[in-house]
Amino acid sequence: MSSAPVIRCSEEHLGAIRAIYNDAIANTTALYEYQPRSRETILAWWASKQQAGFPVLGVERRDGSLAGFASWGTFRQFPAFKYTVEHSVYVDPECRGEGVGRRLLEAIIAEAERCELHLLVGGIDATNAASIGLHRTLGFEHAGTIRQAGFKFGRWLDLEFWQLHLPTPRQPVDG
Repeated sequence: MSSAPVIRCSEEHLGAIRAIYNDAIANTTALYEYQPRSRETILAWWASKQQAGFPVLGVERRDGSLAGFASWGTFRQFPAFKYTVEHSVYVDPECRGEGVGRRLLEAIIAEAERCELHLLVGGIDATNAASIGLHRTLGFEHAGTIRQAGFKFGRWLDLEFWQLHLPTPRQPVDG
């Protein structure tokens, strides 16, 4: 599956995106959330991505179903952060270990350069060795850890931040 092309997701993918998110919420610490996302929540999430012009990229299996997706969002709301985004990558549990996450993260990096961004930030649970390893192999550097940032599954969770500096934008401007 690592050779599967990366696509731009459409509204047709929202059911699969929701299922992948909800599995991560229920079974992992990839998301510090407790409740599954509703159809309405995913529709609002999609609308906000579309309005902001943020990509939602995916990899499909041979049968056309979604194997994983990636996107980014605003890092902080202040104007001077306009060249920085926080990205996320989620893979269907049946497709983990098949290179889907790598394809998606590589695509997010390329899209960020195309969009003239300068810094990608990933917030990763400190126990998520697979995600940390993937980010490290693609050049991300550990930027800090917030100890006991979340509480889920009866335990405190440490949140690590990983960053990748890009050679863009070519001519950054204030304002």
